[in-house]
Amino acid sequence: MDDEIKDNYAQNAETEEPSEGAHSDYQPVDRFDASAVKHLSGMYQNWFLDYASYVILERAVPHIEDGLKPVQRRILHSMKRMDDGRYNKVANIVGHTMQFHPHGDASIGDALVQLGQKDLLIDTQGNWGNILTGSSAAAPRYIEARLSKFALETVFNPKTTEWQLSYDGRNKEPITLPVKFPLLLAQGAEGIAVGLSSKILPHNFNELCDAAVSCLRGEEFHVYPDFPTGGSIDVSKYNDGQRGGTVKVRAKIEKQDNKTLVIKDIPFSKTSETLIDSITKAVEKNKIKVRKVEDLTAANVEILVHLAPGVSSDKTLDALYAFTDCEINISPNCCVIEDNKPKFLTVSDVLRQSARQTMRLMKTELEIRRNELMEQLFFSSLEKIFIEERIYKERRFEQAADMDAACSFIDEKLTPFYPQFVREVRKEDILRLMEIKMQRILKFNKDKADELIARIKEEVAGIDRDLQNLVEITCNWFIYLKEKYGSEHPRLTEIKNFETIEAVKVAEANEKLYINRADGFIGTALKRDEFVCNCSDIDDIIIFYRDGKYKVIRVADKIFVGKNIIHLQVFKKNDKRTIYNAVYRDGKQGFYYIKRFNVTSMTRDKEYDLTQGTQGSRVVYFTANPNGEAETIKITLDPSPKMKKLFLEADFSNILIKGRASKGNLLTKNSIHRIGLKSHGHSTLGGRKVWFDTDVRRLNYDEHGRLLGEFNDDDSILVVLDNGEFYTTNFDLNNHYEDNILRIEKWDENKVWSAVLFDADQQGYPYVKRFLMEATRKHQNYLGDNPETIPVLLTDEPYPRIKVTFGSTDAFRDPLEIDVEEFISVKGFKAKGKRISTWNVAKIEELKPLKVAPQTDETQADKAEETADTEDLDPDKGKSEQQIRDEITGQLNLFDDETDA
Repeated sequence: MDDEIKDNYAQNAETEEPSEGAHSDYQPVDRFDASAVKHLSGMYQNWFLDYASYVILERAVPHIEDGLKPVQRRILHSMKRMDDGRYNKVANIVGHTMQFHPHGDASIGDALVQLGQKDLLIDTQGNWGNILTGSSAAAPRYIEARLSKFALETVFNPKTTEWQLSYDGRNKEPITLPVKFPLLLAQGAEGIAVGLSSKILPHNFNELCDAAVSCLRGEEFHVYPDFPTGGSIDVSKYNDGQRGGTVKVRAKIEKQDNKTLVIKDIPFSKTSETLIDSITKAVEKNKIKVRKVEDLTAANVEILVHLAPGVSSDKTLDALYAFTDCEINISPNCCVIEDNKPKFLTVSDVLRQSARQTMRLMKTELEIRRNELMEQLFFSSLEKIFIEERIYKERRFEQAADMDAACSFIDEKLTPFYPQFVREVRKEDILRLMEIKMQRILKFNKDKADELIARIKEEVAGIDRDLQNLVEITCNWFIYLKEKYGSEHPRLTEIKNFETIEAVKVAEANEKLYINRADGFIGTALKRDEFVCNCSDIDDIIIFYRDGKYKVIRVADKIFVGKNIIHLQVFKKNDKRTIYNAVYRDGKQGFYYIKRFNVTSMTRDKEYDLTQGTQGSRVVYFTANPNGEAETIKITLDPSPKMKKLFLEADFSNILIKGRASKGNLLTKNSIHRIGLKSHGHSTLGGRKVWFDTDVRRLNYDEHGRLLGEFNDDDSILVVLDNGEFYTTNFDLNNHYEDNILRIEKWDENKVWSAVLFDADQQGYPYVKRFLMEATRKHQNYLGDNPETIPVLLTDEPYPRIKVTFGSTDAFRDPLEIDVEEFISVKGFKAKGKRISTWNVAKIEELKPLKVAPQTDETQADKAEETADTEDLDPDKGKSEQQIRDEITGQLNLFDDETDA
């Protein structure tokens, strides 16, 4: 380095002009050769490429042939060298592996623990940590490991292994191990190199065996991830494991009761601790309402989520998927080392190459075994002839001058038998014959020798057959592996198609929206101003102005939106049921138009216009109808001398629902003085599906709880309580219901009910009655007025049957079976009914009916609709937007020129 500094100094000195007083012998020289200079940037570039190549090839990315990274390969090689059937301390394994791995013991120990936790190649003993809780393994001196039987059977074969010198040249290590199984897909792999990464998800052992068989036979196959942490997975966008694909993974969540959710499985790559942290953060942000989270995870995952009072378990379950790590996306990236360079492949490509690699290894093993047998056959035949012909007793052999002469004599004697041998006889073969001990010659048995030769020939013939049927032999190998080890590896992750959970639908309405009309501000922090509605902090807000402009903005603490606001509400994307009814004036002195439209999607913060955009336009009437209601309005015109009619009426139900950019219909050319509401209208969109959430005992339209049916404006809900009371209500979402509900359903005035009770007014005897319930807002009781009457059962079965079992003094009597339909006719709910018996009754139970009621057209339609709901949650899937509008309104599109732009 000192010499370099001196050279540089000399070169710099040569470029300078001599100063005054310099040595008189100084002579200027030419500038130094620039080609000899090494630029620092070029050196860094070369070093970076060298380092990147090393990390990619030697550390981070698995090799396609055996599916292992170098450190994993060296660990398995060391364990094979140490293998004696007993467990070895992990500390000893790490120390032995350091003969081959030049990167210290920490990386070896971590890689060994990860291999052990995958429970495939290594049998473990001791505390190896827990992938469910994230707890780490014990120190290497406390835990032990050995190779599994599966690893010994499928991973190692020194005869088919390619070897190379270790980093210090003192040992040999495998280039790749001869793995006869798609190990890379079974274990998965993850690594971050320089400039690229690899993420291959683990797959199911049995499915890989089946897929390998299908691949070898030329059949179609598909393999999907299977995680040791369980859960469920949506593979619709898996993209065969190639980069660009993604999978959704969900935890398994069950309802223990209405106030407690239990998480049984967790998503892959998450632990119970990280999952609880994500739930806690969501609670802190008021995304979900949870009272407490308990972690009871040990051998299996068990996380208890205790809900706050009045919170729906169904809604919270969806919110856990939407706002926490109970649902995550994993992006696979199948990058492997092939031909000493990284390649991006699909999972199917990896499986095909693994299956072909297995077949090549099977072929190599068979050929090696065949060559060994042929050598054994050759020497056995040679030995047999040597002993049977008693060549060792020939005089010339005994009197041979030297070893060469003896070999020449034996070669001469064996020459007539050369056609019988599988190869030519060499000098080393003759020398081997001369090493046979006399004891072996004396014990030689011709029959046993012939039997051995026949057995060898038979085995060689079998190998030849196997070599001609390599595909089936390899398939049988995978079938064998599945039969032997498959029971230890059942599928843990359930494959499903997930419905998309919209976060805005399941977010808790943890904020209140206010408006200051005078100053033009809206927000959740304006608590002294006008209240608008409840909302969540991730909601969008739609705002309509008097001039016809409207837009969608994100909710905020305080934001300026301007004045002249006529409507403000939470915006629901893809909401086809909220219909806006409007009358506007086109320009300052223009005509008046009437229109109905919905807004299903908008770009946030972009301004739209419900009018034609003429300067001076103004909205003179506006309503927002959450269920498509169409009211009737009364229009008062400004009087003029020639005007004969000052009042008009307009029914919005006669106006076709169109897109937001439609012009609308001409209402009047005259000036309007005032518009008033004449009558409230009904929905023009048909029935609306209503669900009942048993946890919070509230109705909803968001598919939480049990579907009650599709309701029109005049439909009602029947509520039957466990004390015999019943009543009917509308399907307003603000309704509150009791906690002792026995039945809640859509009201059917023709439904016949059957009830069994012990009537307190009739000495407690059992009675049966059939009746029709009445539509009433007032609570009625089908048991009567005596609170001591005890209800036994209530059923809406058309042909009910009951079984009466007698007890006490009448226990000797046979049970009585009653056909209720034949036993009593239908009467009013206040009727006493018919007494069943005066004997002592121990038990009354309902039996399976013998007759089935014929299905009406309505029932069949309901069942068909229910089936459609389970098959496809989007009934409008595959239809154009205009077809959907036509179906909603029941009208044909007669105004093509006014369709939605």
